[in-house]
Amino acid sequence: MGHMSGDRTRERVASTAWWPKWQQELSEYTKTCERFQKEGKKYGKNYGLLQHIEEPKHPWETFNMDWVTGLVQGGKENYNACVIIVVRFSKSMRCLTCHKEDTAMDTALLFWNNIISTCGVRKIIISYRDPKFTCWHQACILHSLPSTNRWPS
Repeated sequence: MGHMSGDRTRERVASTAWWPKWQQELSEYTKTCERFQKEGKKYGKNYGLLQHIEEPKHPWETFNMDWVTGLVQGGKENYNACVIIVVRFSKSMRCLTCHKEDTAMDTALLFWNNIISTCGVRKIIISYRDPKFTCWHQACILHSLPSTNRWPS
């Protein structure tokens, strides 16, 4: 019949069919139907509006970062995760091995050693981590830059 919501499904059944105890059976069905459980209810906050991301004009100007965790441990350091960096201009990718337990500082150092040291500081970094992590990660990177606000002249 449909999986818009329990109320909507009830309306559609009521308009086309009737049998004894149909409301009770429909209620039981919607409680146990796997597809209904996945599609019928949305939990948490509503998603925000999409924001337009400008197309980059130069390589490494804008890139996306994401983490892949839960990997089988490997290498001398027993890595079990990786940071995936995708350059939006060229669609090229770098995979940096790390640990699932790494902090924002560890990730910033990994980022500094593998990206900033070879490509420079970036204009836009798109990451799906929470704002606290992103803020701390950016602070760690800026702290690592060889500059100061009290440069003697």
